[in-house]
Parts: sequence; structure tokens; C-alpha cells
Amino acid sequence: MIFRMIKSEGLAHHSYFLADGGKAAVIDPRRDVEVYLDLARENDLQISYIFETHRNEDYVIGSLELQKASGGEIFHGEHFDFAYGTPVKEKDKFRLGTMELEILETPGHTKESISLVLRDLSVGSDVQMVFTGDVIFTGETGRVDFYGIKSRPNMAELLYDSLFAKIFPLGEHVILCPAHGAGSVCGADIREQEYTTTGYEIKTNPQLQLSKEEFIRQKSEEELYYPPYFRKMEELNQYGAPIVGRVPTLRPLSPSELEQQMNDFQILDIRKPTSFGGGHIKGSLNMWWGSVPVFAGWFLNYQDPIIIVDDHHCARDAVQRSLLRIGFDNLYGYLSGGFSSWYTQAHETEALKLQTVQELRKRQFDGDFYLLDVRKLVDREKGFIEGSNHIYAGLVPQQLNDIPKNQEIVIYCDSGNKSTMVASYLLRKGFQNVGSVLGSMEAWMEASYPVVVDHQGL
Repeated sequence: MIFRMIKSEGLAHHSYFLADGGKAAVIDPRRDVEVYLDLARENDLQISYIFETHRNEDYVIGSLELQKASGGEIFHGEHFDFAYGTPVKEKDKFRLGTMELEILETPGHTKESISLVLRDLSVGSDVQMVFTGDVIFTGETGRVDFYGIKSRPNMAELLYDSLFAKIFPLGEHVILCPAHGAGSVCGADIREQEYTTTGYEIKTNPQLQLSKEEFIRQKSEEELYYPPYFRKMEELNQYGAPIVGRVPTLRPLSPSELEQQMNDFQILDIRKPTSFGGGHIKGSLNMWWGSVPVFAGWFLNYQDPIIIVDDHHCARDAVQRSLLRIGFDNLYGYLSGGFSSWYTQAHETEALKLQTVQELRKRQFDGDFYLLDVRKLVDREKGFIEGSNHIYAGLVPQQLNDIPKNQEIVIYCDSGNKSTMVASYLLRKGFQNVGSVLGSMEAWMEASYPVVVDHQGL
């Protein structure tokens, strides 16, 4: 038996590769499918089955891509009108050598959600693992808000019944294999823990300590961020994403070529905030490369071609794969030679105001600037800088009119990455006097400066 978890960093996506008896199955594949093909090739396996636990919202499912490359058949829940694949229903079974996969219909996160129960029949009929998609995570349960506010109570009840009538009766020893880990937008507070068991979750997951009525109420009232790119993912995952075949080769653009076509491109600067602050191409959006999977879908569009600006080929491949996984097929190329080629060839640059927490503390109560906190609400509730206003980073494009254009804007976040990203976005939108706080809340706390904890005043 072969079992592998394949992690997609940033998206916190987990897919799974299972094999026995010369046949393999892949559960919730990502779009760049080479990792599954390599595993099959290295172990002389045929990928026979490709399972989707549900129509995913936060990334492009790679099922059609993998089917094209391997010939495997795609399966998903029958309670949704997919344009491809074969529907499955409760108790359908599939064999991989001595392994058996059985379908459980587990609605709640979505109506067509399924889980896959794994047994090794060479050992016995007891369940070993269950692949739960977005129904349950470590320390969390799936979100229920995709069908509108009025549908939340019904979806929450379906989720509760899926957990307590379908998954937990499998036994406390059963290993849970969810489709996401910590950091995913598909759960409010997923634990930093890759695997868990049904028994451990029953004992430690706070949501599972609630009565059914309390669970339904809490899930119905849960407010989670809904990035605008989710709509694109839902469309692609219902009707099928374009086949890319392989990760495309990016085009290098010289500084002169980029300057001539600047108005046609979305310029994505993936350098660290301090580097961007020191100098950057006017109109570029700073998104440190590690945050691209999380924020590209909030700030980039799917029409205009994207150009990457980096230094020393830093993480360009990782960024390209991250964008591909969320449907940005409009990634055109990169600035040849990185940002240093831009300024050494005397092209115009601009800088971003960066200030320390010491400087911010000195002028905290001057009243002559607008202090903006762009952290998640859950982080702000733990403490914020007095006098600050709050808009989550991803929501800034939607709430742009709430930010005064005739004032200096000073932005802070957790450590400085999001604040610089938002500052770069505001500069693109015509704000003239914008700055970011180095180290942001992390540095503020390290300096032992005071914070406000006031849930009523958020």
C-alpha cells in the first residue's frame, strides 16, 4: 500500500495519493499534476480513479488535467450538475488491490460533498481512514455559507448529521484526512496539525462539544471571508478548467519592453516589503511571494496579463504554480534581470514610506493621519493600536471609499507584509501619501507598547 499527502503551501490544500495492486487513486488533485504522475511512474502504477470530495471554492481542481495525462476516471457527488465526470452515491465501492474505498454522502459544507472510507481488506473490515474533504478539519468543521444566509441553518444541520451519523460511528480510531490544513480560508481556525482521528476530534474540537441546536446556531452565525476569486473557482470547477498540459514557460521582458507596455500589464512585485519600500516600479502591486496564494485572488484580475518582478529569480516558480492553482492563466512573463535591471538602466522608480513602531508611537495621538489596521478581525479582537481604523486587507478594494484620500494613510498588519501590499494598492489607486509600519503589530508588541482590547469598539 502506498499513501501520500501532497501539500500545496499557501492555499493549505491537501490532496492524497493511494495505491495498491498496480492501481492508484488521487483525491482532490491540484492543477499542476506532475507530482501524481511522477509517483505513478516511479512505482509502476496506473492512475485509475480521480475523486473530488466536492466542488472546491478556493482552488482549481486538477481532475480534468490529471485525466488527460493518465486516463483515470473522475468521480464526484451526484447532487450537483457537474459538466464532466461520473456521479457516485452512498455505498459505492472501488478496489485498489486489497484496499477498498467506499463512498459516504456527507453534505453540509456543500450539498454534493462526499467522504471516502478506506479499508485494507487484507487486514480486516475495520475502517482505517476517511477522506473528508471540507466537512471536518483538525479543530474545526466546514463552513456552511455558500448558499446564502437563509440556507445556513439547513446546511449546518446537514453538516452535524454528516459528522455524527456518518463519520464518527466509523470508530474513534479512524484517521481523518481533510482537504485543508491551518491557514485555509475554508475554516475559521484550523489547527496546526496535519492528521487527526475521529476520537481526538470528539474530545478536543470545541464545535463538537455543542448540542445540535448550539452547533446549528454557531455555524449559522459564523462570519468568514469570501474572496472574490471564489466565484471564478466555482465556475471552473463546475464546468471544467482549461487544460494547460504543463506549467507554461514564462516570457522574459527587458526593462524597455516592460516600460513600453506598462499600461497593459498587472505588475506583481514579489519582493520583501523592505525591498519594495526602498524602490519599485510605479503602479506595481507588492505581494511578498509567500502571500501570493492567499491574496492574489483579492487584488488581481483574470483579464489583464501579469508580469512578475523579483530579485535573483526568487521564488518565481513557486509564484507561477500558486497563480496557476487559482486559475490565473493570464500570467504572461517576468522582468528580465529582476528589479535591479530596471534601476540600473535608469528607468523611473518610486519609494514607499516605511516607518518604525517607535516613530508611530511618537505621533500616535497627533491626529494628523489615518491609521489603518488591515489584519483579520479575529486578530484585531486580541488587541489593536488605539486610534486605528479596521479594514481587512482583502476587503480594501471593496471598501476603498471608506479611506480618506486627503489624509496621510499609515497602515499596519501582523508583521508588515499585508500592510505594504495594501499601501502599494492604494498608491496604484491614486492615493498620494501612504506609508507602512515596519514589523507592524509584531514589533509594536515587542516594544511593549499598549494595545486596546475592546470588542465593542471594533
